[in-house]
This record gives sequence, structure tokens and C-alpha cells, in this order.
Amino acid sequence: MGGRAGGGGEARRAGAGTAARMLSTPHERSGHAARPGAHNATMDTTAPLPPLVVNQAEVPETLQLDGEHWGCGFKPLTPALDALGQREQRLRPRLGMNLSRVPPGRSGCPYHAHAREDEVFYVLSGRGLFRHGDEVLEIGPGDCISCPAGTGVAHQIANPFDEDLVFLGVGLNDGHEVCTYPDSHKVMVRSLQRIGLFEATEYGHGEGPRPRLLDMRPTRPRGGRS
Repeated sequence: MGGRAGGGGEARRAGAGTAARMLSTPHERSGHAARPGAHNATMDTTAPLPPLVVNQAEVPETLQLDGEHWGCGFKPLTPALDALGQREQRLRPRLGMNLSRVPPGRSGCPYHAHAREDEVFYVLSGRGLFRHGDEVLEIGPGDCISCPAGTGVAHQIANPFDEDLVFLGVGLNDGHEVCTYPDSHKVMVRSLQRIGLFEATEYGHGEGPRPRLLDMRPTRPRGGRS
């Protein structure tokens, strides 16, 4: 779900649509979501960092809605860490936190499992459902939810009730995250900026009977290494 409005998270970091959000960060922390490839862009490492202290009341909400039942609003609350993560091109995972708001009748992201990013959610107001493996639990104010990565157990948060569900989502923004989606069988590989369906093949599928390198020539003399 994306611990920070984002993940594969419900809403932890920011973005421009469900797919883009997941490619850039877990959706529950949709805070960093930007656009596919955005975290690989060249950043000005001399520019001053965003403020270390922000007040959530002064952070504009980004609203990402897909159809009638998907999407949420979120406020990225860790802009300095987000900027550092982009400068480092996600080589060093940084924590991120979002304030997420899921309207009635919606879910911020699909049911998914993280390979690398632990997530934590803390409910501030409203009620929701938390799906984790075979369990479905009602959640409400004061509940703190842990979603450990690397277990293969998927999770999701949804709001079937009649008031907004508001929660904080905290987790890493890992450029090498891989998420799986059991309901749809999709796989997200963030380093490749791809979400899709995998087709099982033999290891040598498509390689041909003769390795291409056997017919190639050096591009520079042996002594010309540099």
C-alpha cells in the first residue's frame, strides 16, 4: 500500500498517477511519486535543501484519483529527505513520510508486497480496512500498522466507510524496490521503471544457437584500455 502515500505504499511520497507513483515510491507514501524516471534525472547538488521542518497545514495536498474507487490525497512531509534521495539517485534509501487521506469508497493502491521497503502507518482519523495476507482488520484512530518487507505477504488499505480515512505513512524510498501484486499478477521493478506481467521462459530463450560475441571484434586495441 505504500506507507507514505505510496510502493508498491498507500501514500508515502508524491506522484502523478497510480503507476507513476509506484515506480517512484510505494504508493501509500505517494509523496515522491513524480513521473517514471524522475528519480534518475540529474539534480543540482549545490542547490539548498528544502526546509527540515514543515507544518502539514502549510503543505498543499496532491490529489491522485483513478476512476471511482482508486486513489487518494497526500502531503509529503519530508521534502529535505526526498531531495537528498533524488540527488543520490536512490543509491542510498532515505526515509519518507506522507500524510494520506483516502476518501470514502476508495483505496490508495492495489494489494501488493514489498521486497525491500518496510512500511509503518499510523491512523489519525476515520476508519478503514487493512488487508494483510488472509486477514482483513478494521483500523481506526490510534492504530499503528507494521508492514515488514521481504515476507512475500501483501497488504492494502481501503476505506469502505462514510468519512475520510487519514493516516501517516513512513517508509524507505528505495530505488531498487520490487513489488508484486497478487490480485493482478503484476510486478513492479523500480530500477527499470517498469510495471508489467512476467512471462516464464527458459534461461536461454531468444538467445539463438550462437552467442553474438563470437562474431564481434574489439572496439579498441588491447593496449588502449583506459
